Amino acid sequence: MNSAGSRTSGRYSDVMVAVAVVLIVVMMVVPLPARLLDLLLAFNMAFALIVLLVTMYTSEPLEFSIFPSLLLITTLYRLALNVSSTRLILLQGYAGEIINRFGEFVVGGNPVVGFVVFLILVIIQFVVITRGAERVAEVAARFTLDAMPGKQMSIDADLNAGLITDQEARRRRREIEQEADFYGAMDGASKFVKGDAIAGLIITAINLIGGLAVGMLQRGLPLEAALRQYALLTVGDGLVTQIPALLIATATGIVVTRAASQASLGADLVSQISAQPRVLLVAGGVLLLFALVPGLPHLPFLVLSGAVLGLGWTMQNTARVKAAREEAGRRKQRDRERQPESVLKLLRVEPLEVELGYALIPLADPEKGGDLLDRVVMIRRQLALDLGLMVPPVRVRDNLQELEPNEYCIRLRGVEIARACLLPDHYLAMSPGEVEEELEGVPTREPAFGLPALWIPESERSRAELAGYTVVDPTSVLATHLAEIIKRHAHELLGRQEVQTLLDHVKETHPAVVEELIPDLLTVGEVQKVLRNLLRENVSIRDLVTILEALADHARTVRDPDELTEKVRAALSRVITRQFGLHENPRVITLDPEVERLLSEAVEDAREGREVVLPPDKMRAIVQSLGVAAKKAAAKGHPPVVVCSPEVRPLFRKLAERILPRLAVLSYVEVEEGLQLESVGVVSFESADQEV
Repeated sequence: MNSAGSRTSGRYSDVMVAVAVVLIVVMMVVPLPARLLDLLLAFNMAFALIVLLVTMYTSEPLEFSIFPSLLLITTLYRLALNVSSTRLILLQGYAGEIINRFGEFVVGGNPVVGFVVFLILVIIQFVVITRGAERVAEVAARFTLDAMPGKQMSIDADLNAGLITDQEARRRRREIEQEADFYGAMDGASKFVKGDAIAGLIITAINLIGGLAVGMLQRGLPLEAALRQYALLTVGDGLVTQIPALLIATATGIVVTRAASQASLGADLVSQISAQPRVLLVAGGVLLLFALVPGLPHLPFLVLSGAVLGLGWTMQNTARVKAAREEAGRRKQRDRERQPESVLKLLRVEPLEVELGYALIPLADPEKGGDLLDRVVMIRRQLALDLGLMVPPVRVRDNLQELEPNEYCIRLRGVEIARACLLPDHYLAMSPGEVEEELEGVPTREPAFGLPALWIPESERSRAELAGYTVVDPTSVLATHLAEIIKRHAHELLGRQEVQTLLDHVKETHPAVVEELIPDLLTVGEVQKVLRNLLRENVSIRDLVTILEALADHARTVRDPDELTEKVRAALSRVITRQFGLHENPRVITLDPEVERLLSEAVEDAREGREVVLPPDKMRAIVQSLGVAAKKAAAKGHPPVVVCSPEVRPLFRKLAERILPRLAVLSYVEVEEGLQLESVGVVSFESADQEV
């Protein structure tokens, strides 16, 4: 029943609020009876008190994010009450019991005293609370906006370091945006409180002058009677509406000044004052001295002195007990750190790290326009699409001790695998071969592929692009290098835990194939070896269902991971064909039958270790012929792809990767059915002899 009621109230709450706002506006036009006005004035006081208490019990401003809009509604509501009460005062000379009793009870029936009290309340609200809250809101809004880039950079750094998840990063970014919006809204909403105080003064003056005019001119009352009646009602009306306004103004000040709180206002107040018991002891001693001074009242100072000294002594004893417990906890922590297990946290090695020299730090600083962290996130997403690999978070940090200012270093599991230099204020220009104009610059090599290039100043960028150069910024150079390094070492990043995560993901939609395969047919480690073999040759493992289906079909008869890999590659023929572009450009390099025969015989000799066993002259001839065929294919604009029989493909791949590590070597069964291949080169002993 409770949940159903809450859903019903939540469903109609927006309608109720909309109707309430419309009724507030209607109150300014439609006359209200005095009894209804009493009820609305009482509600105004109660609601202002509730708002004040809510602000005192919130630990963060965003917990009361509706407060800026609420300020506008409450201000409008009080002004509507002023209009309604003014109408009743001027028309009937009576505005309900609440206003009348306030005028008689609070101020003792004396209009002058009531008017003075009213002015004091307005001064307190307008000069002290409202102006201070307005200034604090303005400064908080400015500082919050200025701090946004730094906070977002911190979130990106934590995300790339793997300290938080994508969901946590999105939540924290959303909180930063909401905080900036909140303080910006509070900067404007504080003007409502200021305007409310000014409007209260003006309305009170209008009521007083209008009441005197109505009483003397229309009702014929003498000046003293008109002044007493209408001044009393005017001051009562001002007090009834100004006290809730003072509560709301106080709530505004509390909200905008709660910048560094961790709990509610009361909890923070007690905890922070009790943290300094010596202050209370000193204050109690001073009060005791005041009690001993001749001429001063002794009893108030003695009572206060005893209370403050007792409180300080109690808090001091509590602090000593707490300090003793903390010291005991620190001793236990030191004892635990002396144990061998305490160094385990130091053994963690980051899977991927990018270290930057001093001059390259701005590339990763969003405040200075650096977008390296965003590029890293994009690389991880793109590799997940291209290779089906969950790339672990990449930690980006500075290394001012070991790197030159313009250097960066890429580490794989703590070991440096790549290092290069960038010129932050320059662009890298690479010539495609023939260009219209030769440029001058700092000669270098593109770090990802080793191509000759030039570092040119930013002023030469347009000129280089018009001349036909490929121009990239330093961040793109580093990001491209990182992406290629990850592709090259993708198989090393795939551990058993990552494989288990992938299997759990597949099991959610295809539980049958996972349960059949693991652990009855293969272990997670054996599946890992097959997936690593695929990634080593840049074959995507994204279609994990097909891979597991192929393993389940052949794992009963084949146990060798290399042979299982060939079975899986055959099942991925469509994926492999498109991945290496054979469906659009079916031009390949083939093997001479003599070479295939020789390699087939080597397969029998190398069945155990899967190593190439050939005479040195034959091996040299094959390597030379492959190099010649690859150059000819590249010269014709065809990416070199070798296609051979399934039996010799693994061994030829091992032989070829010594000179062309990124060469694609496929078997005929890996080519999609119905595709007509065209040979643009043949690896043979004769072509090698001719080249020599």
